[in-house]
Amino acid sequence: MFTFNIEKTKETSVFAAEKLWDLIIIGGGPAGLNAGLYAKRKGLKVGIITLEIGGQLHNTSVVDNYLGYKAIEGKDLSNEFLAHANSLEIPILNSVRTQKIIHKDPTFTIQVSDGKEINTKTIILATGGAPRKLNIPGEQDFSNKGVSYCTTCDAPFFKDKHVIVAGGGNSAAEAVLDLVPWAKKITVVHRSLWRADSILLDKHKHIENLTVYLNTQILRVLGDENMTGIEVLDKINNKPYTIDADGLFIEIGTIPNSHLVKDMVEINERNEIIVDENQMTSLPGLFAAGDVTNQVEKQIIISVAEGAKAALAVTKYLNKFYKGE
Repeated sequence: MFTFNIEKTKETSVFAAEKLWDLIIIGGGPAGLNAGLYAKRKGLKVGIITLEIGGQLHNTSVVDNYLGYKAIEGKDLSNEFLAHANSLEIPILNSVRTQKIIHKDPTFTIQVSDGKEINTKTIILATGGAPRKLNIPGEQDFSNKGVSYCTTCDAPFFKDKHVIVAGGGNSAAEAVLDLVPWAKKITVVHRSLWRADSILLDKHKHIENLTVYLNTQILRVLGDENMTGIEVLDKINNKPYTIDADGLFIEIGTIPNSHLVKDMVEINERNEIIVDENQMTSLPGLFAAGDVTNQVEKQIIISVAEGAKAALAVTKYLNKFYKGE
């Protein structure tokens, strides 16, 4: 504990002493940490501000689709990322919340929860997002114990199992297709009618082990040590009943953490930050990477890659386009 306090004091003093940073990264998940690594290797004065190191990795049980690791706990992968960043002595201001970003062309001022104001030439926003939840009893209890929010990540863990997909949009329809090579039986439960594109629903017609319950509301997740099923309500007949299953994929979209810049940059209808091929937003000098952006596939390895792209793009921006001193 004493060592931690020394490191915290060191990090805090660095952020207090530096007058103008080349780059501040907001977010300490995969995108933010890799952006820091690439920026540091390019010789930039870079720092990272984050509320929590690792982001959604701490809500991930086993990662088996990150190149170089056949299977690794999410928290352990986060620790590997952090150790790499620390080896380059990248200053990290941890356990603080970014409260406001002010654009003072051509620089930015970042106000954080411990009272600091940090000035920087550029920003990479890597604040990530969170899966939308049903907020029903048992959902949190059985998270990573049958309840998942990502078929791309977790479908292989349900080989020859009965799984339920909650949702009625494109995310749910695509989740069904992701599960076909793995699951023995797939059941879709949605509180109203399908909203997915017809081209996706047409593909469902050829899935023999698929059952769909529309106008059906999920009331709770059931289980002991692991999930064993769900309780639902038939909204047409107003009858509750249970569906036994081994897993539940909640596929009702994600909530990007874009509130800091929603009035500063272009965002789409899902409140994701729109970026170009270099991860730059519509505001010069402000970049974004990872799950907070309009990049479709929300995957660890893609967020890591976007962090690298953003840092390299920041370097080029500072060399060619930055107009300050």
